[in-house]
Amino acid sequence: MQLADRVRLGLAVAAAKAVTAVVRGLRLGAASVLPGEIARRLHPRMLSLLCQQVKHGVILVVGTNGKTTTSLLLRTILEKSGYRVIHNETGANLLNGLITALLAETNVIGQLNRDFAILEVDENVLPLVLKACRPRFILGLNLFRDQLDRYGEVDTISKRWQDTIQPLPNDTVIVLNGDDPTLSFLGQQLPQKVLCFGLSEPELYLDAIPHAVDSIYCPSCGHLLDYAGVYLSHLGDYHCPNCGFHKSKPALDSQDWPQILIGVYNKYNTLAAGLVATEIGIATDLIFEAIKNFRAAFGRAEELTVQGKHIRILLSKNPVGMNETIRAVKQIQQSGQSSTTLIVLNDRIPDGTDVSWIWDVDTEPLMAGGGTLIVSGDRVFDMALRLNYSHCELDTNGKPEKLIIEADLEKAIATALALTPADKTLHILPTYSAMLEVRQVLTGRKIL
Repeated sequence: MQLADRVRLGLAVAAAKAVTAVVRGLRLGAASVLPGEIARRLHPRMLSLLCQQVKHGVILVVGTNGKTTTSLLLRTILEKSGYRVIHNETGANLLNGLITALLAETNVIGQLNRDFAILEVDENVLPLVLKACRPRFILGLNLFRDQLDRYGEVDTISKRWQDTIQPLPNDTVIVLNGDDPTLSFLGQQLPQKVLCFGLSEPELYLDAIPHAVDSIYCPSCGHLLDYAGVYLSHLGDYHCPNCGFHKSKPALDSQDWPQILIGVYNKYNTLAAGLVATEIGIATDLIFEAIKNFRAAFGRAEELTVQGKHIRILLSKNPVGMNETIRAVKQIQQSGQSSTTLIVLNDRIPDGTDVSWIWDVDTEPLMAGGGTLIVSGDRVFDMALRLNYSHCELDTNGKPEKLIIEADLEKAIATALALTPADKTLHILPTYSAMLEVRQVLTGRKIL
């Protein structure tokens, strides 16, 4: 690096660290985005220069659902193995957030001394990141419809991924969810080493393909796929009767692995992190120990105790994610451990401004179950209307018997706590910005 470039890098790093100090000192936020944006404007190659300094390589974690939980589990495994790891744990997954996370671990002249960087990357931003970064691993979790006002359909995103991953060096390892037809097909087109994970547990099949399904047609020829069964959304065991395309063979046997947290979706997160850790060379017994002692990231099956009541927060920000949290809550209701559920729907920028996705959610199991349902958030009446169409029993005024509508979030939380017996669990299903508000109310502090 030439002297002028070193000086420019030093100035950019100094400016970013000064901004971080001011923002945090004035309690304006966590400074998870702005420092990186300023540094990138002062030095456009900032991301590339920082990624090149990571000793054992960068691990990019991409996909619609599960990035934070999978990344945190992988980080836990690596740190228990003695590695020093960078992780954009605040969830800021655009370019400025990635740079901010890396800058936080540098010295004042921009030198980085870490073994791995685990970077959660927005699925639409991956092509931009790959222009600046040559990762050691790319971990693709799934592709579902999410925030259609910003992203578009899953096949569009997959094509962008293929175009930007194919030119990468052959020493980049691609780890994909083989149960997702779109990602399985993507892996079969790539020249790099591709490893797949997936489930092999037919007892977990859903009774029917849910409404929130995105990719049941063959990505090769367009013919309807033949499913032996689905685990969630379009993820399952499938083949194409027309062209022969089929599910990629998993590198791990899911039945041999323990699971973090609740829900089928967390089986996938466990296998994803475990496969990358195995490929790095970490012993299976150490991986299993980390899995068994894992604690959830904020809002992702996170458990809290407030006013003596047990609370579990399950982030629900798109049709597939919400269907799976409803599935998990329903199972807990059947065991008698849950009596009250609070759904909080917002439509802010982090959530996606189009809330039409709630009509793809199978809310009927919640309304058919026992207990009370409370709705709140910016779009409380949209959510209440959706639930009202869920074939529920009505009272004499034509309103759902178990449904409480409360636009004020603090009052909604207070009501939910009051209605939750001490021996039961209150489940809260919020969108992203709603999850941050819920946690602020419950814990008295902000996350971001």
